[in-house]
Amino acid sequence: MIALAVLIATIAVYKSVWLLIFLLLLALWLIIKGESRFLAIFVITSGLLTYFFLSINHLTEPSPLPSTFPITWSNDYKINGQKLRGFATTTNGEKLYVVYTFSSEQEKNFYENTSLTGMTYLAKGELVTPSPSAHAYAFSMSTYLTSKGATGVVEITNWHYVGKRTSIFTILAEVRHNMKKHIERTFPKSLVAEAQALLIGVQDQMEDELQRAYQKLGITHLFAISGLHVALMSWLFFEGLLRIRIRKEMATVVLLILLPIYGVIAGGAPSVWRAVSVVELMLLLRFFKWVLSMDDALAISFIGFVLLEPGVIFQIGFQLSYLATVSLIYSGIIFKQTRTWLGRSFFITYVCQLLVYPPLLHHFYELSLSSFFVNIVFVPLFSFVILPFNIVAFVLSYLSLPLANILFAGYEPLRNWLTEIIFNMQELPWQLWSPGKPSIWLSCIAMLSVLVSFYYLEIKRFRKAMMVLVIPAILIHLAPMLYNETKITFLNVGQGDSFVIELPFRRAVYVIDAGGVLRFEQESWKKADSPYEVGKQVVVPFLKGKGIRTIDIFIASHADADHIEGAEEVLQEINIKEIHVTPGSLNEPLMHDLWQEANKRHIPIKEKMKGTSWRVGETDFYYLWPDDTFYEGNDDSLVLYMQQKGFTALFTGDLEQYGEQQLIKRYGPLLANLTLLKAGHHGSKTSSSEAFVELLQPQLTVFSAGLHNRYGHPHEEVVQRFVSRHLVTWTTGVNGSIEVRIRDNRWSVNINEKSLVQ
Repeated sequence: MIALAVLIATIAVYKSVWLLIFLLLLALWLIIKGESRFLAIFVITSGLLTYFFLSINHLTEPSPLPSTFPITWSNDYKINGQKLRGFATTTNGEKLYVVYTFSSEQEKNFYENTSLTGMTYLAKGELVTPSPSAHAYAFSMSTYLTSKGATGVVEITNWHYVGKRTSIFTILAEVRHNMKKHIERTFPKSLVAEAQALLIGVQDQMEDELQRAYQKLGITHLFAISGLHVALMSWLFFEGLLRIRIRKEMATVVLLILLPIYGVIAGGAPSVWRAVSVVELMLLLRFFKWVLSMDDALAISFIGFVLLEPGVIFQIGFQLSYLATVSLIYSGIIFKQTRTWLGRSFFITYVCQLLVYPPLLHHFYELSLSSFFVNIVFVPLFSFVILPFNIVAFVLSYLSLPLANILFAGYEPLRNWLTEIIFNMQELPWQLWSPGKPSIWLSCIAMLSVLVSFYYLEIKRFRKAMMVLVIPAILIHLAPMLYNETKITFLNVGQGDSFVIELPFRRAVYVIDAGGVLRFEQESWKKADSPYEVGKQVVVPFLKGKGIRTIDIFIASHADADHIEGAEEVLQEINIKEIHVTPGSLNEPLMHDLWQEANKRHIPIKEKMKGTSWRVGETDFYYLWPDDTFYEGNDDSLVLYMQQKGFTALFTGDLEQYGEQQLIKRYGPLLANLTLLKAGHHGSKTSSSEAFVELLQPQLTVFSAGLHNRYGHPHEEVVQRFVSRHLVTWTTGVNGSIEVRIRDNRWSVNINEKSLVQ
C-alpha cells in the first residue's frame, strides 16, 4: 500500500497535483476492506511526504552554465559515428545529457577504447533546448531526460581532461569496458551481440533486422539481463560455493557482496537492480533470522528506487520489470491449477504477458500475439542453454582461447540456424496486434480487466476471464475507427514531405510521401552505426500510434530522397494496397528500394497522371498533374486535389513555377479560393509564385521544411507573398506536426493536440 502511495505521489509531482486525490481513494478502499484507520492515515501521510520531498529535491531547472565547467562521466554513454552522447554530472551533482563531436578519427578511436566513467573534463559549451518530438507518438527527448533524472542538454564545443575519480564504480566500469572489448576480440562476429547483451547488458551490436524479428515474436526481453538471469547467476554461484565446502553463512555473505558488483557490471538496468535489491534484502534479513515476504521485499525495492530516481517510473523497462514480477508473486493459485511443466509454463507466460499488455500498447502501440506461445520455448532455451553457454565460453576465452574456438565452432552453426528459424517465424502473418495508442481511460479499463480476469482464473471461471479480457480489447481495437471526421496530418519529418489523409470511420487512408534524409558523402569514421531513418523513426511510429494498419494508397509524388527515402520502412511495417507514382520516375535510382520492397510484398505500383480521379463517401480526389510520361524532376510531381463539400486542398509535391503556371492555365476556376495548400518545394523561391498565390488565396498554407535547414526554406520572400495578403501559414519544422480536421463544412487546425485555428 505504501508503494502504491509513493507511485501516486510521484506521478502527481510530474503530471498534476490533483492526482493526489487518489491517495484518498486508496485510503477509503483500505477502510472498506476492514483495515485499520491507522494504516489508511499512514498511507496518505507517506504519499504526501513523498510528494513534498520529490517536489523540493528533484524538480529543478538546469542551472546556468559558466564559461567553463567541470563534468564527470557516468557509465551511461554511447559513441555513434562522429558523436559521443551520454550522461555526466557537474560539481553540484546536476545530471546533464552531454553531446560532443569528435574532431578526428584518432580522437574517436581513443574514446572507443577507453572507459569514460569517472573521467572529469573542464568543458566549454552551452545548454540547448531539447528537440521537440516530431509528433505525439515519436521519441520525446524531454521525457527521456526526465526518466534519467537529467535536467538539460549541453553541447560541448571544447574540453580538456582534468583527471579521473577512482571509486568502486569506476573500477567496475573499467572491468565492464574490458569485458566488452574482450568479447569483440575473441567471440565470432555473429555471436558478439548475443554475448554482450546476456553477459554485460550491452545491446549496441544487435542488428536492426534481428531486433525487429525479436520484437515481432515478443522475445526482445531475452536479450536484456532480467531478474531470471540474476536469480540464475545467484543460484549457480551460491551452489558452487556450497560444493567447494564453504559454509552457507559465509556463502550468503559473499553473495551479498558480489551481487551489487554484478549489478554494476551488468549495466545497472532497472530489471537488474530490481532483482539485485530484492535478493539482497531477502538474503540480508534471512542472515539476521528475520522474515520478510517476497511482495514486501519488492515493495521496499520499488520505494527505494523511486525515491532515489523518481523519473524512472517513465522508463518502460522499469514498468515492465515490476509488473511482471508482481504478476508472478500474486498468481500462485493460478499456477497450481496444472501440474504439467507445459501447462505451468503457459500460465506463467500468459499471466506475465497479460499484465504488461496495457503499458506495452501505451509505449509501442502494438502487441506480439505469438509471444504467448513462443516464450514457452524461448525463455527456458535462453535461460538454461544459451546463457550458460555464453558464461562457459566467456570464462574459457580467458583460460584457453583455442578450446573456446572449438566450442564456438560447434555452437555457431547451431546458433545461426536458430536465428534463421527466428527470421522465418517472424514472417508468419497475424503475429502483431496493432490497435494504436489507447487513450488513458481505455488503458485503465484494460488494466482493470486484466486484474478481474486473474480473479476469475483463480476460481476457474475461464469463460468469464476471457470475456472480461476481450471486451476492452475490442474497444481498443475499434476506437481509432469511430471518429466522424477527415484528418490531414502534415508530419514533421525535417527537410522533407510526408502527409497522412484519414477519411471518416477509416474508410480509407492515403499517405503522400514518407520523408527522407539527404545523405552526403562522409569519411567512413564519421558515419553513424545506426543512421537516422525518417520512415522508421517518424512516419511508422505515427501510423502505428494512430492504429493505422492498412494504407489504401501510398503516393510517391516524385523521385527525391527527401520525399521517398523513408518509404521502404513504411512498406516493411504497414500493409499497403497500392502505390501511385508519377510517370517515368521508377527509372530513377532513388526509386529502386521502393520498387524492390513493393515487388517483395506483391504491392502493385501504378503510374498516374492528370485525369485520374476517385470518390470515397463525400470526398473526391483528382490528379491534376503531370500531363506527360517523360519524367524531368520537380515539375513532374504528382499533384493531388481534394474536395470534401466546401473544403478544398491541394498537395503540390515539389512543383515549381512552370508547373504552377500550367495549373493556373488549366484549372484556374477550380483552384480559386482554396482552403488548404501544401506549398510546393518546401517554400523555395522557385515555387509559390505571385500569380499562383493570388489565384489560390488559400486560407491555410503549410510549408513542409526542416528547422534551420541549409536551404533557408521557406524563403522569406515566399512567406511574405502570403503574409502580405493576410493568409495564414504554418511550417512543420517550426510548429511541429500539423493536423487539419474537417467535419461537414467546418475545419480546424491542431498542433500538439491543441486546437489553434477554427
